[in-house]
Amino acid sequence: MSWSKLKQNLESFLSPALNGKVEYRATGYRYLPDKAGLCYIAVDKKNVLNMRDTTTQIRWYQAEQEIKNDSNIQIPINNEEIEAIRKETKGVVPEDRLQVMARSRKLSECAKEIFSAQSSLSKSNFIVVATKFLSTPIEESLESHDILLNILALVDRRVGKKRLLNMAEKMKLKHPIVQYFYELRVGTL
Repeated sequence: MSWSKLKQNLESFLSPALNGKVEYRATGYRYLPDKAGLCYIAVDKKNVLNMRDTTTQIRWYQAEQEIKNDSNIQIPINNEEIEAIRKETKGVVPEDRLQVMARSRKLSECAKEIFSAQSSLSKSNFIVVATKFLSTPIEESLESHDILLNILALVDRRVGKKRLLNMAEKMKLKHPIVQYFYELRVGTL
């Protein structure tokens, strides 16, 4: 599929409130076959997501430790996770330490997911992911660990207000760029 046709298809699925606000752009290098070109998403004419470009406003993590130490990432912990650690430690660990251990484990899992999703984005081909998005159900794109699929699904008109509001807790575990597009979409409701 050509870029112009793909762009037209993607923009036809944009939420009416984001139509004209969110744009998909691509540059190509016709005479440099080893350069794949750039694909990026612009919001209000500003490039918000350049594939793996460090000049964007969104923070790109370089190591898992950066994710673990980021105070903006909030991890909800439930009683089952605390109970699992209590069973592993045979009840000899104080209650407040159990919460710290549960949070640390969950943050470590979250860090690995964010880091792998971020690294796969830098290698991914925007056109391949966008084509996959157009051919898969919206639920799969929302649940995917692929950052780009999440973004395309969040700005999609098929995702309604109720579903968006129910996703608030899940969004806390996503990459900051996904959270940015979630806030952008929720702000238009």
